[in-house]
Formats: sequence, C-alpha cells, structure tokens
Amino acid sequence: MFRSALMTAAALSLMAVPAIAQDSAGEVQARRILERTPLIDGHNDLPWALREGHASDPYAVDLTTNLDATTELHTDIPRLRAGGVGGQFWSVYVPATLSPTDAARETFEQIDMVRRIVAAHPETFELATTADDIVRIHRRGRIASLIGIEGGYSIDDSLGLLREFHQAGVRYMTLTHSKTTTWADSATDAPKFGGLSPFGEDVVREMNRLGMMVDLSHVSEETMLDAMRVSEAPVIFSHSSARAVTGHSRNVPDSVLRMMPEDGGVVMVTFVPGFVSETVRTWNAARAAEETRLTALNPGAPKVVSDGVGAWMDANPIPHATIADVVAHIQHVRDVAGVDHVGLGGDFDGVDALPDGIEGVDAYPAILAALIANGWTEADIRKLAGENVLRVMRAVEAVAASKRGERPSLAQIAPAGAPE
Repeated sequence: MFRSALMTAAALSLMAVPAIAQDSAGEVQARRILERTPLIDGHNDLPWALREGHASDPYAVDLTTNLDATTELHTDIPRLRAGGVGGQFWSVYVPATLSPTDAARETFEQIDMVRRIVAAHPETFELATTADDIVRIHRRGRIASLIGIEGGYSIDDSLGLLREFHQAGVRYMTLTHSKTTTWADSATDAPKFGGLSPFGEDVVREMNRLGMMVDLSHVSEETMLDAMRVSEAPVIFSHSSARAVTGHSRNVPDSVLRMMPEDGGVVMVTFVPGFVSETVRTWNAARAAEETRLTALNPGAPKVVSDGVGAWMDANPIPHATIADVVAHIQHVRDVAGVDHVGLGGDFDGVDALPDGIEGVDAYPAILAALIANGWTEADIRKLAGENVLRVMRAVEAVAASKRGERPSLAQIAPAGAPE
C-alpha cells in the first residue's frame, strides 16, 4: 500500500506537466517509463549559471516558471518535470584558473548554492547522498538533488578537505577540469605525470574509502587507465561522449569503453555540440586557429583580433549539432561498452549552445523516444535512464562499507625534489 501510494505520487508529478500535443508515441512511452524509473542526469551547471548571472540568488529568477523564452537558462522546474528528471547531480564547478585555496572556498560556496536552491523549492527538490535516497525521493514525487565537484584542484591537495567535502554531501569528484592539476593529467592540457601521480592514486583510494565516485570526465586517457587500475569501486564519466564518433580529447576512447564491463562503471553521454558533432568540433578548431593566427599578426591589438574573428565567423557560419548526433553517441557507447554501462549527463547550463532538438532539460523524452525507435526495449531505457547509475552508486557504497574500519589517509604531496 505504502509503495503504491509513493508510486502514485511520482506519477502525478509527471502528469502535472501539461500534455504536449505533438508528443510521439515513443515520448509517451518514455514518460511512462520515467514515472517508475528515475532519470538521473550526471551533470548540470545551474548553480554556476545562477552565480554568474544572478548573484548566487536562487530567488533572482522564478524557477517555478518555464524560463525558456525569458532567460538563457536551460533549467527550470517545469522543464525538469517535463523531462522526467528524477535525480540531478548539480555540479559545484569553479574555474580551473583559480588558485587551489580560492577554488576550495568557492566550491564550498557552490555547495551552499545547491542547498539554497533546494531550500527555496522544498516541494520539488530534496538533497540525496545515496542510491536509496534517490529511489525514495523519486517515489515521493520530488527530484533527488546530488552534488558533484568538477575539478580536483578544489581539494587544495588536502585529503582532509576531500573528507570535509564528502561530509558536506559531495558524492563524486571529477579528478581534473580543463587544466592538469598537481596530481592528475587533464585531457585538454599538457601532461605532467603520464596519468596520476602517486598522490593522485592516494586521492582515488581515499575516495573509495569515503564512498565518493571517481569521475573521469575531463581527464587524459592515461589518467582514466590509472584511476581504473587503482579504484576498487566502479568509476563514472559524468558528462562525456564517444571519441570514435567525435574525435575530441574530452571524449572516451573505445579502448576505455571496452574496459567498462570489467570495471562496472558508467559513461554518461553529454550533449555539448563540440563533443557530439565532428562538424562542430572541426569548426571550433578552425576558429581557434584563426584567432591564434590573428593574435600573432596583431600583438597588443585585441580589437583587430576580435573584428577579424567576427569577419571569419560571418564567412564561416557555425554548424549545428542535432539530437541525432547525441543518439549516435549513446548508441556507440552501448555497442562498445554494453547497455549496462551507458547513462546521461547533459551539461545543461554549462554550455552556450545545445544541439537542435535539445533546447533544455525537457528534451529527455524526445531522446529516449529516438532510442525506442531504434529498437531499445523498456528494460534498456530503464538502465540508461537511471538503473545503471544506481547500480554504480550502490557498488561504491558497498566498497566504502567494506572499508569502514580503515583509518583516514594522511598522504600528502611530497615537497619539490623529494621522492613521493
């Protein structure tokens, strides 16, 4: 009886969204699936968007209304409901250009930002730290809200800070962002360690002990391999796509995808146009090359450079990614890693543009409908939407439980010139 009542609450939360006349049969089926299976998105940057555009004030915009036509935000409560989102990892991103001490402080401020978003809308959001929390909150018709750090520089080379972040509710940490840290190589920066340093391995082990998921989005291939070797728990990629489909270093190569069944982890496909469309990726590279060329020719003349880049863009309009590109990446991860190792990590409010057909967090039923049209079964959709992530979280929690008697690590980065 109690379970039935809770399931009814979840169903009603979705039914409260006005019906969309043009919904396909596949979208209707997807919405029904998401009444019982929480769709868990791996990465949403709404906290940073509110910090940058709205002075970190969750009341500065009315998240209870559809903001699509009035702001640049991809996320609001009506669209989360329309998208069937049942669990959301909110990224507490801060820039990689900050000093580690400033990054640590601002990351705690971003954790506070997530808590204030939840507190502002208690009828919609509830904080979650475990897989069981997500299931319970979804059954009550609310959206489980989880916290993920994006960039290992936020711990300021301190395992004590790592533990404090876990205590504050953080349940994954992306080991790097765009820059190589003092202990891990990034996918988009010069390598220093050929993967993880010895201290980086200690970070992964302490994350295992705590029950914090090791997130390998943004890291180099060598860091991926090192982390998977060291971690006793499955890893995640909170927002990455397939490198074989779009040749960006931020994406996951097939060599790593093939390791996912043994690892047990999940690759949560992201929607960033430059990561899902080879045409957009090559355009971005050409634009960057033109800006570099103009800067070299016009030192100290930023306006000349910006005017020149603008003229180049007028002559070379930016191409668009599409929902079909996203579907191709999801399908590829499934084909190579298996249906048990694919998930969704949109990166909403963390990008300036989205693929055509994916304008905001309400796009998930359309994405799932396209997969259903490609032959995905209801069981497949359930795994993609949330069951795979719940399985990984439970595995991470089990590893932490097995280490409950272990002492916290006292590892530190060795002083320069000293052996680690």
